[in-house]
Amino acid sequence: QVQLVESGGGLVQPGGSLRLSCAASGSIFSIRAMGWYRQGPGKQRELVATITSGGSTNYADSLKGRFPISRDNAKNPVYLQMKSLKTDDTAVYYCHADVTVGGSLRRRAYWGQGTQVTVSS
Repeated sequence: QVQLVESGGGLVQPGGSLRLSCAASGSIFSIRAMGWYRQGPGKQRELVATITSGGSTNYADSLKGRFPISRDNAKNPVYLQMKSLKTDDTAVYYCHADVTVGGSLRRRAYWGQGTQVTVSS
């Protein structure tokens, strides 16, 4: 199977920065894309940013420029650099991966367990 492990969440003051990272491991033939979604209190889960194996990125319009996504190579890991954080950015941030599974070569989507980001003074 495939596991996604997130790190980097925590408590930060408004205007501060955090970097989230996500590493995938397990039976992976290839990773088509990885990304981040978030779910704030009382809200639905929403897209933050994604990046493909070729390096193409996609962002939520409201976050473009403030939360750049990057990765070291075509497989792992993926980073989300969060800047100028606002209280509205408080949410659980989930890593997502679109994977071709080793062996079966089936395409599967996986989610991490989530990491809490709290922006508060």
